[in-house]
Amino acid sequence: MKNIRKSIVLCGMAAMMLAGQGCKDALDEEIISGVGNDYLNTPKGFEDAVKAAYTPLRFYYGTQQGLTLTEYGTDIYATGADGGYKGFHYYDGQLNPTVDYLATTWDELYRGINTCNAVIDRAPNVVGVTDATKKLRIAEVKFLRGHYYYLLHQQYGGVDLRLTETVLPTKETKRATDAEMYAAIIKDLSEAVADLEAKAQSNDYGRATKPAAEAMLAKVYLAKAYSSEKAADDFTKAAELCTNVTTKYGYKLLDDFASVFDENNQINSEVVFAVQYTTDALTNGTGNSLHLYFGMQYDVQPGMKRDTYWGRPFKRLRPTEYLIKTVFADRTNDSRYKKTFRDTWLSNNPGTYNAASFDDSKTKVTFAAGDTAIFIPGFEMTKEERAKKKYQVLVPSKYSEALFPTLQKFFDTKRPDMTYEAGSRDYFAVRLADVYLMLAEALFQSGNKVDAAAALNAVRFRAGWPGKKEAMVLPVKDVTMETIMEERARELAGEQTRWVDLKRWGVLVDRVKKYNPQAASIQAFHAVRPIPQTQIDRSAKTTDGKSVFPQNTGY
Repeated sequence: MKNIRKSIVLCGMAAMMLAGQGCKDALDEEIISGVGNDYLNTPKGFEDAVKAAYTPLRFYYGTQQGLTLTEYGTDIYATGADGGYKGFHYYDGQLNPTVDYLATTWDELYRGINTCNAVIDRAPNVVGVTDATKKLRIAEVKFLRGHYYYLLHQQYGGVDLRLTETVLPTKETKRATDAEMYAAIIKDLSEAVADLEAKAQSNDYGRATKPAAEAMLAKVYLAKAYSSEKAADDFTKAAELCTNVTTKYGYKLLDDFASVFDENNQINSEVVFAVQYTTDALTNGTGNSLHLYFGMQYDVQPGMKRDTYWGRPFKRLRPTEYLIKTVFADRTNDSRYKKTFRDTWLSNNPGTYNAASFDDSKTKVTFAAGDTAIFIPGFEMTKEERAKKKYQVLVPSKYSEALFPTLQKFFDTKRPDMTYEAGSRDYFAVRLADVYLMLAEALFQSGNKVDAAAALNAVRFRAGWPGKKEAMVLPVKDVTMETIMEERARELAGEQTRWVDLKRWGVLVDRVKKYNPQAASIQAFHAVRPIPQTQIDRSAKTTDGKSVFPQNTGY
């Protein structure tokens, strides 16, 4: 975090992890620091523990493992040519309880939960910290604990719901019901809403504030509203919370959609809650690495070579035909196709090349530095039309797992060299446009189509090209769940929301089967992930030798 990101990992905290939720073998815990367990009971230790409680956010957001759990195998993204973990795309036997991303995600989120528990439990005995500060810090960690349990619940279903500090390794564990999960998460976030600062951003930038907790609680109510635990007022409560965020704190949609992702403008009026990264290699961990995963294979094309500006193309995800042709069909009025995808590469490797690569309209190409080397028009062009261009033209019929429109939201040109992976950009876990779209959904499901249209159109109007904004306004009669689903895809493509959105709506299987042929194996049980085998193995056993912590059905 800009001001609190230099958090510490307390060795006492590491020793307190559950056997099934900490290190691979908690009984062989290795002390890696001279920091003692009593440190947390001091004023500085208390503050450091609160800061440390934020750390697991940087494991989930802006990382390959978080991206794998949230964008792989959806209706808008399919697999690229490189990388592993493709079971999350295909929903086949590769998606199984032994996959390390499942275990590490589980462990890291529980590590954060137990840190939160320790702060809450020990706060009354910490001397030298004012009651007001304690109240605020406890609200922060309740926001974080509720957040972490929300992520676990969405991915795995009911999990072990621990709300007090675990001080010794244990095999005693059980799965909470959905009702118990929602009750605990809503209680934490509601108490956080009550006690956090009622301002857009904390003076200590990066800390949770009241609107961040309201937005998070709205996400929970939306998820609950579609679940077996739904209540008649879930959508109404979500709408009230989203209305607070959009009206009470001075947030404002930026005039230009592209400027939201300007790496030089990371603290702006649209950011409700950011997970922060830094250029300091000592405290940045693996960094925000999303700049790596959406790029096509530009670097082996005539006139191009890999460099820091154009990025490292790891080719993990490519847009589905549905995303390109349907979601982004309107490019006349809507600026977001052009501003979401990179469509032009300028030569950084000038010279004459005797053969083009994917463009069969020319046999030789010559580039000076800065000339257009690759262009993706987004529509078909005849061979004759392409032949008139001095550069290669990549048309939709030539898209492949290696060549495709490249999401440009996360590019990081400030890395020290072209091989450096740990990006320093903040990750926007909640931004205002997302809240407006949640508001539109909650109002629509509450039967208020007029106000739902207004919330939806706030986002659409901003996205219009100059002179075309009025054409972006959707009539009330045209607001449906389908338009809301598509609007979320247009606005939030790649932003670690889609899988959870589809799961919440109960359409994951249908839409993936319809729009992502690669993932035709998906079944209803894939709406939750496998419980990590490490958790199953570490749990206590019944008299017949089975784990007391059951695996999710189907795995």
